[in-house]
Amino acid sequence: MTPPANVTIEELFRACADSLQLHWLNHTQHNAARPLLPPGTEPGKVSYIGRFNAICPHRIQLIGHSESEQLAQLDERLYQESLTRFVTLAIPLLIFTDDAPPHPGLVDLAEAQEVAIFSTPLSNERLINHISFYLHTRLAPRATEHGVFLDVLGIGVLLTGEHAVGKSELALELINRGHRLVADDAPEFMSIPPDTLRGSAPELLKDFLEVRGLGLLNIRKMFGDNAIKRSKSLQLIIHLEPLERFERDPETPLSGLRSSRTILDVQVPMVTLPVAAGRNLSVLVEAAARNQILYDHGYDASADFLERHHRLLNANRSP
Repeated sequence: MTPPANVTIEELFRACADSLQLHWLNHTQHNAARPLLPPGTEPGKVSYIGRFNAICPHRIQLIGHSESEQLAQLDERLYQESLTRFVTLAIPLLIFTDDAPPHPGLVDLAEAQEVAIFSTPLSNERLINHISFYLHTRLAPRATEHGVFLDVLGIGVLLTGEHAVGKSELALELINRGHRLVADDAPEFMSIPPDTLRGSAPELLKDFLEVRGLGLLNIRKMFGDNAIKRSKSLQLIIHLEPLERFERDPETPLSGLRSSRTILDVQVPMVTLPVAAGRNLSVLVEAAARNQILYDHGYDASADFLERHHRLLNANRSP
């Protein structure tokens, strides 16, 4: 797993300035380089942004018209004490929303503590939604898996298996059947709470699929934009194993060779498919994807069969 990097105030501003109409009120070299999260903070376990609140000082603080009115109701002494205490609470960033004007003296206090201040005409709700999504995505734990990641029948399917087992050839056949490539060789997955893994291709590998004998293929140029999916949630792993690894005439349970695999603390269902000459693996992958869709909707074919078998046995035993 790749540990997520922190995000500086400068990085947040560059990423969100245009969409959120942000303006920097006290840009300095020190507050621009300041990280948003304090040392030891576990990303995804904290609230990154919220309305003016001294109880949660380590998050981005928003002051709109309602918060400004609350401050304005304080007498001069309480007002100055509140601002001083508020700014010295290790706040990484203060944003005035709804075009609320900065309070007298607050910019000076913030600069003394290297607290950055932005302003925007947009509402608190708009900033909370946008910045929370950006930071959760930017700081999400990540892992790289070996395999080919595809969108098959609307669900994310990761093909895994040892080198030369036929993953790329199978992926190419699935793409030729109308399914979509997300990433080849080294798809990157991020953990999105509560239990979603979102996969995409590294920048260098986007659109490319390597097939033995053919080399690198640009799937977008060969099959068109519809053959590529930018990102997808991982819902099923299909692991390819040479048939020789299985015993002669192995006894397969009614539920198939189903198990699960844990990636970034998320359990992902996995189906193992024996690979042998003459097996139509693309059809089997499509069937596994359709079957997983049924599983996700609460239907289990093996359980249905056993229940029917049980009913018939009981019926035959009745006098």
